[in-house]
Amino acid sequence: MIKFLDLQKINMLHQEQIEARLLKAFRSGWYLLGNEVKEFEANLAQYIGCSHAIGVANGLDALRLIFKAYIELGIMQEGDEVIVPANTYIASVLAVTDNNLVPVFVEPDEVTFNIDISKIEAAITPRTKAIMVVHLYGRVVFSEDLIALAEKHNLKIIEDNAQAIGAEWQGVKTGNLGHAAGFSFYPGKNLGALGDAGGVTTNDETLAKTIRALANYGSAQKYVNQYKGLNSRLDEMQAAVLDEKLHFLDAENTRRREIAKYYSRNITNPLITLSQMPEDGKEHVWHIYVIRAAERDRLQQHLADNGIQTLIHYPLPIHHQEAYKEFAHLSLPITEAIHREVLSLPISPVLTDEEVQTVVTVLNGFK
Repeated sequence: MIKFLDLQKINMLHQEQIEARLLKAFRSGWYLLGNEVKEFEANLAQYIGCSHAIGVANGLDALRLIFKAYIELGIMQEGDEVIVPANTYIASVLAVTDNNLVPVFVEPDEVTFNIDISKIEAAITPRTKAIMVVHLYGRVVFSEDLIALAEKHNLKIIEDNAQAIGAEWQGVKTGNLGHAAGFSFYPGKNLGALGDAGGVTTNDETLAKTIRALANYGSAQKYVNQYKGLNSRLDEMQAAVLDEKLHFLDAENTRRREIAKYYSRNITNPLITLSQMPEDGKEHVWHIYVIRAAERDRLQQHLADNGIQTLIHYPLPIHHQEAYKEFAHLSLPITEAIHREVLSLPISPVLTDEEVQTVVTVLNGFK
């Protein structure tokens, strides 16, 4: 069996280092808001190239807290609109609606799967306060046009960087392109914890202080609560693991790029549409390698019959989810077609050359 993602094998690559950091954190006797978190936050900020990094409990909370902070600072208010990609994981939109903001869906580019920047301006209204860009599957979505659009309409650019840590646009890493960014360190991410974990990065000191307080019950000083906050803190054990694994992130992203390049050069089946390779290889860290096929379900079964595990990211678009039935009337044909046809292939730093070749051979044998 070729697993879609062998987490045990990935973490065992760095077993000795991770176990040593866990033991250090355990023996310290300090398990929340301690030195491990401070070290990881400092190293994450340095890696991203920004001024501030705040560890939080998970990726959804990272995004929730950004919007909550902007509301507390008077930059947004309930009922304001946020441009969001129609093609994304539901967490991107949950962060908006949880703050009583209104998501406005924009269709993706069919080639990159990311939000089509050329379609954003038509969706902007006087109530629009932000654009959320999701670097989906690990590919940067950013441009000079997006920057100009945000400046023209006085909008915040918020990055959902759950899938693209380490990717770059014009030499700047994702997480440092917009006004603030949310990260997920869910175990399956390119930088994954051993449980739930997340983070926020920004160059805005006031925003950073507000988010840090909001994540700790709304308190910057113990037992003194400035805001009606949340309990969303990164714990010491997860911070220790993430700080250790951060050392290996670039090398592991390089291996992902090698696998993606091999797939793109060697999958030749005309029934399959491949992910596009960006001209600048640094723009993609290949969290997921996605193909499209009109007979996606039959292709997935063909792969399973040959011992290859695949996943679908994502089977149902957000506007077709029961949770968002208020958007069921929307017609988003590009998004709907993508969700009917996409299939995610195995890709990870522990996938062997032989396994990659087997995946290609089986795909090319599909009829």
